[in-house]
Amino acid sequence: MNINRSSRFIPIIAAVSVVIGIIIGTFFANRFSGNRLNIINTSSNKLNDLLHIIDDQYVDTVDIPNIVEQAMPKLLEELDPHSTYISAKEAKTANDDLKGSFSGIGVQFTIRTDTVRITNIIKGGPSEKVGLIAGDKIISIDGEPYVGKVVTNEETMHRLKGEGGTKVKLGILRNTSDKPLYFTIVRGSIPIKSIDATYMINKELGYIKIKSFGETTYAELLTSLTELESEGFKGLIIDLRGNGGGYLAAATQMINEFLPKNRLIVYTQGRRVKKEEYFSDGRGSYEDIPLIVLTDEFSASAAEIFAGAIQDNDRGVIIGRRTFGKGLVQQPIDFADGSMLRLTIARYYTPSGRCIQKPYVKGHSREEYDMDLVTRYEHGEFFNEDSIHQKGEKYYTRIGRVVYGGGGIMPDFFVAEDTTKITPYYAEVSSKGLIAQFCFEYADANRKALTSIETADDMAHYLRKQLVMDKFIKFCDEKGIKRRNNMILTSQRLLERAVYSGIIYYILEMNDYMEYINRDDATVLKAIEVYKTGKFRPKKSK
Repeated sequence: MNINRSSRFIPIIAAVSVVIGIIIGTFFANRFSGNRLNIINTSSNKLNDLLHIIDDQYVDTVDIPNIVEQAMPKLLEELDPHSTYISAKEAKTANDDLKGSFSGIGVQFTIRTDTVRITNIIKGGPSEKVGLIAGDKIISIDGEPYVGKVVTNEETMHRLKGEGGTKVKLGILRNTSDKPLYFTIVRGSIPIKSIDATYMINKELGYIKIKSFGETTYAELLTSLTELESEGFKGLIIDLRGNGGGYLAAATQMINEFLPKNRLIVYTQGRRVKKEEYFSDGRGSYEDIPLIVLTDEFSASAAEIFAGAIQDNDRGVIIGRRTFGKGLVQQPIDFADGSMLRLTIARYYTPSGRCIQKPYVKGHSREEYDMDLVTRYEHGEFFNEDSIHQKGEKYYTRIGRVVYGGGGIMPDFFVAEDTTKITPYYAEVSSKGLIAQFCFEYADANRKALTSIETADDMAHYLRKQLVMDKFIKFCDEKGIKRRNNMILTSQRLLERAVYSGIIYYILEMNDYMEYINRDDATVLKAIEVYKTGKFRPKKSK
């Protein structure tokens, strides 16, 4: 319900974000879903005995359930970085993100000055039906004031989500009204799309941005492909950058669309899990379309399965940067209270036989594992292909190209992260969230004029005429970031891109937002070049 975008340019923040994304997006082997954990021989279970002794004899009263909740994550940390315990509350949210829908009122919001402000109304949802509009401020929920320190993302979602058919009454402040307005909304099913954008980059090349692999992603992909087919696409870019993973089944179904019959997609194997292979069935409708896959250091899990299958089968090329490196399979095990255990039971392997799980040491801190992306950043891997030293075993693709195991999928064409225009001024206004704050406030204050604009190009042209960048610099100055003309001049294009795209995001559709930011995206531009020069078909190195 809440999509609150802010630019993240500090690597540590980015690293934490992708780890959270992976915990949410760890793919499920559907055949395991619904399993219940049965603990046998509890009388001889040492941990169980310990809890009984503490409960019976400890000097103070002890909250045993709370001790168990705190102990379980620490116990699992001794196994591997991806075996996790998820509380009942967190499990529901994590499952909603992949199931493709949840029950709520159908709004996107952000929080500014301790007030919930609606940024977007989901089309066809309950809120649109009763007349809520973008820009409305929520000031009460079910007759109780809802402003101040109590207002958080988590608390807001808790109050607005609920069982389908239940009601919630909102008090709303609207710019065009002097008095509060009140709406009673019946909660309903709200779709969560896992494909952010589908459009034609040029007359031949289609583009699809996939943010996760959920229950509805395959169906969404077929819809996107049909849309592009109607526009006559002859080549395809699938953007998996920032995709933290999801369901294995979704990934294999999607890959199947692009492979001829009897091509190995992926296989899994573990100590107690027999080797299971997944093959294409030859029913895919796009076996011959030129294919380019975009990845970065935040592409993980099912996204790596997709990229690995395409690369190892020499079906297309990978462009961007080395992926995260998660090659462990988790089995979901449900507890009676709604909490969940995700236990690593196997590893997955790409068609060439490589496991792309990056190295980890059992029992070492999760923080050390999580800091890997920061280490890669500091070693220069994001900026120089020569900084990447893969030490894993050599494997070979279908036509004999060399690929490596033990640390993510290496792209066929490396694209460095460009930091040449990032100045201390740009870094400061970004890290302090001033870009996102300005974009929201400007969009909110000028919503009437902006909503009459239909395209990203027209929006950018309008904002340029309104001297929005001058207003942004003044805004930052008022927030304590002094104007630095030389730095602003150096970062001018980056600042303009960030501000314009932020306003476009709040007013237009996600498709418009993605189309605008991709115009000068180095990885997308490289993909266009590779397509035009015919290098999208892998060839064995001499």
